[in-house]
Amino acid sequence: MGLPVVQTGDKAPLGKRLFILLQQLIPQHFLSSLMYALARSEIGFIKNSVIRIVNWMFDINMQDAVVKDPLAYPSFNAFFTRALEPASRPLDSNSTTIISPVDGAVSQAGHIESGLLFQAKGIHYSITALLGGDAETAKRFSDGDFATIYLSPRDYHRIHMPVDGKLSSMTHVPGELFSVNETTTSLIPGLFARNERIINLFETPAGPMALIMVGAIFVGSMDIVWAGTVTPSSKRISHQEYLDQPHAEISLEKGEEMGRFNMGSTVILLFGKNQVNLDGMIAAGREVKMGERIGTRIQA
Repeated sequence: MGLPVVQTGDKAPLGKRLFILLQQLIPQHFLSSLMYALARSEIGFIKNSVIRIVNWMFDINMQDAVVKDPLAYPSFNAFFTRALEPASRPLDSNSTTIISPVDGAVSQAGHIESGLLFQAKGIHYSITALLGGDAETAKRFSDGDFATIYLSPRDYHRIHMPVDGKLSSMTHVPGELFSVNETTTSLIPGLFARNERIINLFETPAGPMALIMVGAIFVGSMDIVWAGTVTPSSKRISHQEYLDQPHAEISLEKGEEMGRFNMGSTVILLFGKNQVNLDGMIAAGREVKMGERIGTRIQA
């Protein structure tokens, strides 16, 4: 198997190519399953050692956390998905605003052009592929807008609603588990359409919205408030409709928690054509906090 890299201008440094090759060669899902077990261990010296190492490596700010002592958490995963003081993430309460669903750094944002999303310099990928091959749903976002936000290990890892929404469907797409950091994003074509992901479709005052949770290396699972923990269970796409099941209707308000990443990863937001105006400052490299305004909906 060749390196899944795109040549964009000058040849990528050898170190970066080796980093990609290593990710191809390692058993991604097996290692992620080991991390799943390690992250949930409640054996004191194990969980405390992991927490200390990660805290030291990433200089995690605990001042915003409800429980400020890192070692007070029963497991590393509980520490990693810690709750924050509500006052530390004030919500933009204007009814027309779209807020960031997470803390993170904007990877890319802008218009969806000719059915393609911009991933990195020289790399675009298909919205249909991102949505698991669902061409009909892809049409709903044709010529719309998107925002891709990367969560580093130091970030808050709960995901909240950018706008009020009623859940339409949830689709789990199995896939690879490449890292989603800047190196892999700039070298692996169609990265977000290759990695495992959960596609959550909502009907909102801003029209249809997709909130896509993209898995990554060591992300052994993702949590959804209405479905619990979602882990890779097969190689087949699984799909669940909700709008046609009134007894199972799920509506969430702007700012309400909708899921969690167990380890860091990426969220991709999709909106339909002429439905939202993303703020001009929401550009690659910009850091955002959950609850901060990233755009406004276009009112009819």
